[in-house]
Amino acid sequence: MGNSLRKALILFLVAVPAFLVAHPGGLDKQGGHTDRHSGQYHCHRDQCKQTHQKQRQAEQEALEADRAFSTLYDRDQWPHWIDADHDCQDTRAEILIQQSQQPVTFSNARHCTVTSGRWYDPYTNITFTNARSLDIDHVVPLRHAHGHGGDRWDEARRQQFANDPDNLIAVSASANRSKGASSPDQWLPENMGYWCEYGRRWQALKQRYELMITPPEQDALNKLAATCR
Repeated sequence: MGNSLRKALILFLVAVPAFLVAHPGGLDKQGGHTDRHSGQYHCHRDQCKQTHQKQRQAEQEALEADRAFSTLYDRDQWPHWIDADHDCQDTRAEILIQQSQQPVTFSNARHCTVTSGRWYDPYTNITFTNARSLDIDHVVPLRHAHGHGGDRWDEARRQQFANDPDNLIAVSASANRSKGASSPDQWLPENMGYWCEYGRRWQALKQRYELMITPPEQDALNKLAATCR
C-alpha cells in the first residue's frame, strides 16, 4: 500500500468517529442537549439515558393502556343528558340556561328545548346567540375518562360524571368536535387566555374522580399552570 493511500485511510478512520458523535451545542445538567440542526434531544451520560428511558417506558405503558380501554368504550354506557328533576329540561338545556349571559328563549311553551340566548365560548373567544351553534363539551371527555380509570366505574358513577356541571361547558360545536377525546397534551383551546382555567378544571376533575394522569398529560398541565397569573 502506498504512503499516500495509507495517509488517506488514516485520515478517514480518524474523521468518521468525530463526524458520528459531533453535535452543535454543549451538554445540559442532565448530560444531554438538543441538536440545533435536527431538533432532536441526545443523551451523552448514563443518568440522562436512564431518565429518558424510564419516561419513554411510562409513556408507552400509558398509551397501550389507553388504547386497550378505548376499544371497549361504549357511549351508551355513560348515561348523559338526563332529566334529573323531571321538568323536561335535560342536562344540555340546564347547562345552556345556567351559562347564558341573558335569559334564554325556548322552542315551545313547555320550555324543554333552548333555542337562543347569549353564550361566551372561552375555547374560541367568540360569543354565540344561536343554541344550535353550540355543543356541551365534557372538559374531561367521556372516552378519555373511560380509558383512564372510568372503565371500572358502575353506571351511577358514570352518570354522575357525564352530567357533572363542573365538567360541562357550552362551546362552539366545531371546537368541541376538533377536541374529540383529546387530553391537554394532544389538544388545547385556541384561546390562550383560557389555558390557565382549562388546566385547573382538568386537573381538579382528574383528582376528584381519581382518574389516571399520564406523564405527557402532566407535563402539559404544568405548562398550563405556568400561564396562570
